Amino acid sequence: MSDAPNRESKSDYVEVYKTILRKILDQRPSGTRQRLATALGKNRSFVSQIAQPTYPAPIPAAHLEAIFEICHFSAADRRLFLDAYIHAHPNRLKNMRSGPALRTIKLEVSDLGSPERNHEFDELLRETARRLARIAKHTD
Repeated sequence: MSDAPNRESKSDYVEVYKTILRKILDQRPSGTRQRLATALGKNRSFVSQIAQPTYPAPIPAAHLEAIFEICHFSAADRRLFLDAYIHAHPNRLKNMRSGPALRTIKLEVSDLGSPERNHEFDELLRETARRLARIAKHTD
């Protein structure tokens, strides 16, 4: 008997990682799906589709980092998600970092006086940086 997963087990793993994503999205504040859709350059219905466990299409590997960041996956949830994703799509993550390396920058900004406003401002900066990176990527 082969160790390779059969079709049923691959679809089971897809269901597992999409269930994890759906549960996390359901726990996040209103507007998270729209922020994710905007960051991915898609519409909100795309986010609903990729978070639907019964929808068999895989989540593109290129979207995973944005999903993890915007949805604020815990380390444990991220491990569970990636374990199921790798089992479902063993070759998809191999080329994930084939583009330019990412770097982190720190910015000092004013405190806006409330955690909600600070969070909204921080998300706007992150989203802007992702969009600028996509634009720069397409001008090479």
